[in-house]
Amino acid sequence: MPIELGDDEAAAYFGNDAPASFVDMLGTAAYRCAAAAMRLGVFGALRAEPLPADRLAAAIGADTRGVTILADALVSFGYLTGGSTGFGLTPLSEKWLVDSPYATVELFWQRVMFELWDGIEESVRTGKPAVDFYAWLAERPETSRQFQSMLDSHAQSLADELAPLLPVPDGPARLLDLGGGHGRYATALCARHPDLTATVLDFPSALGPGGDRVTMRAGNYLEEDLGAGYDLVLLFNVLHGHPAAGNQALLARVEAALNPGGVVAILEHGRDAPGPSDVAFLRTFSLNLFHGQNGQVYGTDEITGWLAGFTSVQVTRLASSPTQHLITAQSRGAG
Repeated sequence: MPIELGDDEAAAYFGNDAPASFVDMLGTAAYRCAAAAMRLGVFGALRAEPLPADRLAAAIGADTRGVTILADALVSFGYLTGGSTGFGLTPLSEKWLVDSPYATVELFWQRVMFELWDGIEESVRTGKPAVDFYAWLAERPETSRQFQSMLDSHAQSLADELAPLLPVPDGPARLLDLGGGHGRYATALCARHPDLTATVLDFPSALGPGGDRVTMRAGNYLEEDLGAGYDLVLLFNVLHGHPAAGNQALLARVEAALNPGGVVAILEHGRDAPGPSDVAFLRTFSLNLFHGQNGQVYGTDEITGWLAGFTSVQVTRLASSPTQHLITAQSRGAG
């Protein structure tokens, strides 16, 4: 959490009389300290009541001096309170870092920032990823689980809004979901359309349990035969993981897999966003995609430009996630 600045300090930093990057350094330290505390179990140990340093250290199996120094830093950064009764949770840490899904987000991005981004200069210098994101994940099972949990949680939050927006014809219909291993979208659509059957194609480590009408298929959608005869193909948060030429080639294969009049549905973050923090996150996310996958965040105009083989292109900004857009387009074989 950014440290709270006094009026004179704020005036100096924001007036460029002092180096504002120093405040960024403190923010980076705060983020790293919070992640260390989460992994050590500090916040969970303080769930019931504040504890003095020696009892907190005993509760998490750590060194009292080390815990004291870390906790003092966390007090300065707004993650803990300090006083005569010991260290306690602030409203921030109690709400977001104890028994909260956001804790998974925090831990995942900490690994990304402090491990995956080592060597990012090489990616920028050469124009090629210096690391393979999925290979990096495979070497870190816990981080991989956190990543899949984030995707699953995000899909759960969007499925209710997206399902009514996706066109499924009456009667028996077939859905192909590329890269949607958790199965949330396929399951939501099958629940809404009783004659729909779905196939989800994704890496084995990403696949969920499936269901009666949801078949999980292990594989790489960039290499596997997609088949044919589908009425709807989902590309949800897929295109940002590939360069433009790769996305154009994938969309051509999707078009070939669709029935005449079938629909491709694309879900992606756009470059436009409601506020400065949203814009900053999208640009950070884009840099991460470039570094680890040779992808980036694309603008909706760029994505719709790849849909020359389709017709009836529509773009809808999501209400539940305003930085994301649903783009649908119909195969030109309609009618």
